[in-house]
Amino acid sequence: MRKAERHRKVSKVYGDGAYDSSKVYQMLEQKGIEAVIKPRRNSRLDTPSEPRRKAVAQHKRLGYRRWAKLNGYGKRWSMETTYSTFKRTFGEFCMAKTMKNITRELAAKAYLYNMLINL
Repeated sequence: MRKAERHRKVSKVYGDGAYDSSKVYQMLEQKGIEAVIKPRRNSRLDTPSEPRRKAVAQHKRLGYRRWAKLNGYGKRWSMETTYSTFKRTFGEFCMAKTMKNITRELAAKAYLYNMLINL
């Protein structure tokens, strides 16, 4: 793996309705990350986050199917599958106790996972 591949910046985040909040949108916006988060059914337009307000308005105007197609929301399933496979393979918990060792453990698991899927 080339060094540039190891340090790519996250440019877009896909999330379900659990992440539909102004705080999440504002945090992602501050980091320069585009949010593709499914708005909740009862989402309102009077939100402090401009990107969230636009997403909610677009979702209400187009309906779910057209909104999802336009924003590539169908790509979310591939990440959900990856997380599920990773957790089934390695479990949902870390054995390490310190943040430094948790980071090392997860990096080792991710390295092993990538090796397994690329056999």
